[in-house]
Amino acid sequence: MSTRAVLEVIALGVEDAVAAQAGGADRLELVTDMAADGLTPSVPTFVGIRAAVDIDLRVMLRLSDGFAAGGPEGVDRLAGVARELRGAGADQFVLGFLDAGGGPDLAAVERIVAELDGCRWTFHRAIDRAADRDALRKQLADLPGLDAYLTAGSAAGVDDGLSTLVAEAGRDREPGYEPTVMVGGGLRLDHVPTLRSAGITAFHIGGAARPSGWSGPVSTRSVTEWRRTLDELDGTDGTDRTDRTDRTDGADGF
Repeated sequence: MSTRAVLEVIALGVEDAVAAQAGGADRLELVTDMAADGLTPSVPTFVGIRAAVDIDLRVMLRLSDGFAAGGPEGVDRLAGVARELRGAGADQFVLGFLDAGGGPDLAAVERIVAELDGCRWTFHRAIDRAADRDALRKQLADLPGLDAYLTAGSAAGVDDGLSTLVAEAGRDREPGYEPTVMVGGGLRLDHVPTLRSAGITAFHIGGAARPSGWSGPVSTRSVTEWRRTLDELDGTDGTDRTDRTDRTDGADGF
């Protein structure tokens, strides 16, 4: 395959970020509070991680558990947070909100995207709770910067959503399907061959990078195993990236 797969790893802090980069992660998703499935980290946390690693960072924009933006007040708060993060140097983001009917909350998404000033962003697993995945994609198709959907294909995870993911990967020339399908949410290594064969080029792990669970840090060794598996399937040996030490540092959300 000509396209080298992207591996994104959830990082909660500097230790996670350094371990993930050492294992071969291409990109990090920065969050806090995994008990709420991942909320926006503080500006100092972002600044510390940005200083510690040189790979791409996508920062979560989400202030409370669930898929609602929190009404006008919540959107105002989130817009302010987005401005602060942009001012600190953040240039990639993750967001996604649904309305009460399970459609995209266009007013909230458009307001936040306007603050991003063209930055690239991922619509996260709110798509897996949408009333109509296809309609959501088409409603968001013209928003600037949207280049990926983080999805398990199902709210229940990749086991249930595998057929949906494979089907969507084959629709990348259709309106609304141009953004990359990035698979995450109960993703396991044994899913990867089927997904790569279908043309999936991006993978997202959180709990899979933490043998000790969310109470422990990202394991460089675990990330290396994922990177090696992807490179083997791609027919590469990883030599297009900086060599990283294979060492061990002691349910995916968004």
